[in-house]
Amino acid sequence: MEQRRQPVSHSGYAITDDPQRVDIAAVHAFLASSYWAPGIPRATVERAIKHSLCFSLLHGTQQVGFARVITDRTTFAYLADVYVLEAHRGKGLAKWLVATILQHADLQRLRRFMLATRDAHGLYSQFGFARSPRRHA
Repeated sequence: MEQRRQPVSHSGYAITDDPQRVDIAAVHAFLASSYWAPGIPRATVERAIKHSLCFSLLHGTQQVGFARVITDRTTFAYLADVYVLEAHRGKGLAKWLVATILQHADLQRLRRFMLATRDAHGLYSQFGFARSPRRHA
């Protein structure tokens, strides 16, 4: 059962899982220029957001960060597309975003919560995520 939480706020920032608060244009702009999704079509981003549990990091009404969890809300979750805009980094916002995600009611008692990333290993290791072995094609 999908449980919406009230936005949590801190120092002028808010995190919400309300899909109506996702600025799809802003998320698409960031992801399309990211190393993990260069050139991703907007329609793909829209569909991914529609079928995921998403978290918007807002400064006022501006989308300054985002994270998406692909999950069945019962046994499995995969954390993806986590970012904080460069102008807002260095304030502990990424740590706060990940902590908020891991506390979400729909993500408790999962058997597996996965993440694959090339960077920010120091952030994710604080929450129990370990580097996955590299696979070669």
